[in-house]
Amino acid sequence: MPSLLDLVTLSLTPFSWRRSLGDRLRAGTDARVLLDELAAATATPADALNRLAGQARATLDRAARTGIDIVGWHDADYPAALAAIHDPPPVLWLRGDRACLLRQAVALVGSRAGSASALVIAEQLAADLAGRGVIVVSGLARGVDSAAHRGALAGGGGTLAVLGSGADVVYPPEHRPMADAIAAAPVSAIVSELPPGTRPLRWFFPLRNRIISGLSQAVVVIEAGEKSGSLITARCALEQGRDVLAVPGSVLGGRNRGGHALLRDGAKIVESADDILEELQLVPDRSDAGRARAQLPDDPLLASLPVGEPFDLDYIVAQYGLAPISVLPRLLALELRGIIRRAGGGRFIRLDRSC
Repeated sequence: MPSLLDLVTLSLTPFSWRRSLGDRLRAGTDARVLLDELAAATATPADALNRLAGQARATLDRAARTGIDIVGWHDADYPAALAAIHDPPPVLWLRGDRACLLRQAVALVGSRAGSASALVIAEQLAADLAGRGVIVVSGLARGVDSAAHRGALAGGGGTLAVLGSGADVVYPPEHRPMADAIAAAPVSAIVSELPPGTRPLRWFFPLRNRIISGLSQAVVVIEAGEKSGSLITARCALEQGRDVLAVPGSVLGGRNRGGHALLRDGAKIVESADDILEELQLVPDRSDAGRARAQLPDDPLLASLPVGEPFDLDYIVAQYGLAPISVLPRLLALELRGIIRRAGGGRFIRLDRSC
């Protein structure tokens, strides 16, 4: 199992290098090996890596002092949906309940200068989804994002706010009370790939958009102009194999030209939470008994998985001769159905659903 210190050290290396490490991490390559390869490939002196390791220790100490949790790549609570993307973060820092990372989730995103109707729609959709046990993911920005978080909390459900700063640095600052409410709510959390104390920089926000979509089964765009950052999230979702949906809006003023472009390109129209649940075939049931009664999916892959014994991606590849990229989405679907769970270190366990 990789060292948490090595994973944090890896997370401090330049993103331009570690963005291509997803396949290596999924294959079980140790973080220390990856760090050594980085040093060799970039002629990085050993003392430079030692300085990064020192920063990693200081970051872990700061997190411990301030009550910030950390979920490493090897952790069983690292979300399978995010683990499957091309460039997953080696670690996630969070304030709140890490249980929300393992629940069915849908992202609601939109304009920072959303119209009054867009804010009402975002809040209502979020409340309805949260009330049915779906985690609402967004970015804590002004406008649609904050309305989505507010609606999820009002609906009595969970929400995940993904920041473009450290988990302890709230931007915009006026959303500090909302961030604190999210961190204190059940099955809700503030999450970031950036180390605690990191200030918000412009280029961090496009990066965090891939995490918003990566944590979610679908992205719903609620009012987006032609150059809206929400379209970056939608593009990330498409690249990750997620569904993209959009709420139609007024044709006056150009507020929703980006959303309408998505609809013209085939995004499903959303008028209510039922449209989202139907498109994704989500039937949330928060009771263990309900999950046990659910019909097992008709997937021949399932028959090859041993019950109660850890297995990894190589086992599936050897059984079927499939490419890892085609196996991961199927494993993700089985995990979201509660049929398998991550056991850490890139391994999974099939649960006994016979009782």
